[in-house]
Amino acid sequence: MSRLVVASIGPASSVQDGGRHGAQRYGLTVSGAMDRLSLAAANTLVGNEPLAAAVEIGPFGATFTARDGAVRVAIAGAPRNADVAGRPVAMGTSVTLKDGETLTLGFARGGAFTYLAIEGGIKGEPVFGSLAVNARAGLGSPYPRPLQAGDEFTVDAASGAPELRIELPKPATGPIRVLLGPQDDEFDDANKALFLGSEWKISATSDRMGYRLEGPAIKHLHGHNIVSDGTVNGSIQVPGNGSPIALMMDRGTSGGYPKIATVITADVGRLAQTSAGTGFRFKQISMAEAQDEARKFAQLIRSLPDRLRSSDTVELNIEALSDANVAGYAVSAVDAGTWQVTAEP
Repeated sequence: MSRLVVASIGPASSVQDGGRHGAQRYGLTVSGAMDRLSLAAANTLVGNEPLAAAVEIGPFGATFTARDGAVRVAIAGAPRNADVAGRPVAMGTSVTLKDGETLTLGFARGGAFTYLAIEGGIKGEPVFGSLAVNARAGLGSPYPRPLQAGDEFTVDAASGAPELRIELPKPATGPIRVLLGPQDDEFDDANKALFLGSEWKISATSDRMGYRLEGPAIKHLHGHNIVSDGTVNGSIQVPGNGSPIALMMDRGTSGGYPKIATVITADVGRLAQTSAGTGFRFKQISMAEAQDEARKFAQLIRSLPDRLRSSDTVELNIEALSDANVAGYAVSAVDAGTWQVTAEP
């Protein structure tokens, strides 16, 4: 066995997996990864089950050091600079840390969460069938709280398997797709149109429980209190102040505010990866469309093993090369003045 030690880490980082299912009737929230596709991609790269537990790293940087042997890991999700002992590491690839080497991850760019999967998985005692951390409830394993410097994982020694990369579809762009309801009848047509037609931003006060949305105030028809009923990931409640809240993975299992809309399953991860302060819009689709997108999303996760490639096989990105300063300056073969250096007298 080897160890992976958390040398440094920012807030909003914890162990997460596919979630804690089957106990919502007891008021036990699901929790789990904010971006299930990125979790599955990282796990697939090191041969784990797609929704096995991994380290969910928030927007700030982190460093991890291998001890007592080599450790093989993979990273996927929000892009950020990464290196091992000064060697750059690309997102969506696996890498083996030699004993004593440190993986350094910078700040997230264009997203919020990156997933660090460990070959052989994270060891812990499942709580209601899951290692997923819910810090408010004190649930999860091996640390039922956000990770902090000095934490360590006992892990399988690196297998020596060839390093891999994974080819994912280009991230979807455009509005976050929603179904109206289930309490959209608590809002008139003008306010539903305002919700769908406005630009929204995620407040910096948001967390894994809910994303507070900044934009116009949405007014209720009959007040903001309803008989509490069940919620799901992506439920968008409108409390008394008219500022919607999109419920995320650590949500309560029920709530008493009207829900104007629900983010479709396939887009919950996209919403989760939207950086605070970035403008976006919502788009209404039909139930049939939402179900079709859910099936496509499930099929994408099932197809991840077929998307693995050797990390030695790299296709040149000509567009990126043309934008890069790969030469210090240009010279002309017929103009010696551009390349011939005259010695100083």
